[in-house]
This record gives sequence, structure tokens and C-alpha cells, in this order.
Amino acid sequence: MATVGPAALAGYPAPIVADHNPKRSPRKRRNAASAPRAVPSQRRETRAEQRARGEFERRTSQRVLGTVGKPPPSPFGGLPVSEAAILLGIVAVGVWFFLGGGAATLIVGLLVMAFGVIEVSVREHFSGYRSHTTLLAAIPAIVVAVGLVEVLNERAGDAPALIAAVPVFGLLFSPLRKRFQIARQARVARPPEPSP
Repeated sequence: MATVGPAALAGYPAPIVADHNPKRSPRKRRNAASAPRAVPSQRRETRAEQRARGEFERRTSQRVLGTVGKPPPSPFGGLPVSEAAILLGIVAVGVWFFLGGGAATLIVGLLVMAFGVIEVSVREHFSGYRSHTTLLAAIPAIVVAVGLVEVLNERAGDAPALIAAVPVFGLLFSPLRKRFQIARQARVARPPEPSP
């Protein structure tokens, strides 16, 4: 067997050798028998997100507890009129209780406090922010009961007042609850406001 030295190969071109870059990893060949790799589809993700968002909106619009979104704006602009009325009413009731004020102090305190509470409750309830169904149905029922007690002059006892107050509460509860659910659905379906 003869060996060929470098002198004998002098007339031939140099062999082509592939560059080996140690930083580059070799390409892996896919096995023909294996299934192609699953690539997530943008269309499928969008449909799944839409389904999830629709389910979230449906559940959120049907629940009555908790709040959704930002609180409704006050009709008094930036002035905390309702909150101040509640605080003044509490102070008046406290003066009546601890310092022995007259009946006028108690009545004025309760009326001022009731104004603040009713204003906040109506605003939050009818905008779908937070449910106040029980409170809003109870206030007219209490007014009817107190009115009957005053008219009957406590001669017949408190039974007629309670008998009249319960149907008033029952008649108002269902429509107030439905009105809140409609407002909550509108609030959930409303697109978010752009941030400034």
C-alpha cells in the first residue's frame, strides 16, 4: 500500500472543510415519524379570551355584593356634602344622647343623617356600583309605620303599623333589585374609560 505525501497532492485543490463554530449548536432534524409541533394560534387564543371575558362579565353582572368600577360622581361636584351631612347627623345624635339635648336635636340629627345616607345609597344603587336594595325598600316602610303610629296615636298599638310596613317593603324590594341588576349589567358591559 503506497502512501501519498504532500508533494504528490501539490497540483490538486485543497479540500473544502466545513467551519465548526463552537457557539452555534447543530440543527436538529425532525423525525419524519413524529407529529409536527403544535403552535398556538392567535385566533384560538382570542376566542378563548373572549369566552373567558364573557363568562366573567356574566358572573359579575349577576352578583349583587361588592362593587364594580369607579364610584359614581357626586351631584355636588367635588364637595363631600353627603358625607358632611352624615357626620353632622351623628354629632347631633351624640349631643342629644350624651348632653341631654331636646327632641328637636334628635329629630334634626336623624333627618340630616338620613339625607346623606339616602343620597349616597340612591346614587350607588341606581348606577350599579353597589346594591342598597334592603335599605332603600326599608326607608319608605319605616316612614309608613311611623306615620301610622302617629295617626293612630298609639291607641291601637304597633301591630297595624307593622302590618302596613311589611307589604310596602315587599312591594319595593323586587323592583329595586331588578333596577340594580340592569344598572350593574350596563356598568359591566360598558367599555373602560381611557386613562388620562
